[in-house]
Amino acid sequence: MPDRPDKAYFFGTCLIDLCYPQAGLAGIELLQREGINVIFPQGQSCCGQPAFNSGFPAEARAVARQQLKCFSKDYPIVVPSGSCAGMLKHHYPELFVGEPEAEEARRFADRVYELTEFLVKVLDIHLEDRGKPIKVTWHSSCHALREMGVVEHSKALVRQLRNVELIELQKEHECCGFGGTFAIKLPEISAAMVGDKVADVRQTGAELLLAGDCGCLLNISGAMEYQNIPIPAKHIAEFILERVND
Repeated sequence: MPDRPDKAYFFGTCLIDLCYPQAGLAGIELLQREGINVIFPQGQSCCGQPAFNSGFPAEARAVARQQLKCFSKDYPIVVPSGSCAGMLKHHYPELFVGEPEAEEARRFADRVYELTEFLVKVLDIHLEDRGKPIKVTWHSSCHALREMGVVEHSKALVRQLRNVELIELQKEHECCGFGGTFAIKLPEISAAMVGDKVADVRQTGAELLLAGDCGCLLNISGAMEYQNIPIPAKHIAEFILERVND
């Protein structure tokens, strides 16, 4: 287990900034409860993934350079998103191959942790559930599952909550159809994929859907709302904070 730090950066992500600020605030508070001095650089912006995935590496590199400057000190970088964490950790070194910042990007990537990974692996957090009994299900985003490999950390946190029953999806490994610009470029395919995901959520009988990526939450909860399915969706950071504070 890495040494327990006293300071950590928090990378807010675009969707948390624009759509789910309560999830970002919850993530920060969970870290602070563990004695971490959380640093939120005001100059941070997008991780550059939309441009990178769309085939514009020069534009993505320009965005990434800003993040290298904002998170320059040798503190862990905690990201409440498997997708953005994957970009920072696995693709920044690739993005800067042959560039003057190549070594800086490698050091930067080594400091990146997805939020639940950091809570479990670095902080060894122990949760006391103060909430009422509830059945939940968990959606694993593609990047958290395949790129970052942090899904079991997320589930381990949920399983620490004694009054929470986690019901697994039957097709957990299937994408929800968001995929950033994929949902815009191929809306019919995206809609079919999220339709399958919604059906899987419904068959669990869960009262709440949890996930660690706001893009997936936005996509799945939007589809459920459109179909008048009364199953709310929440980022895991917000859910955990509510459970330990009640």
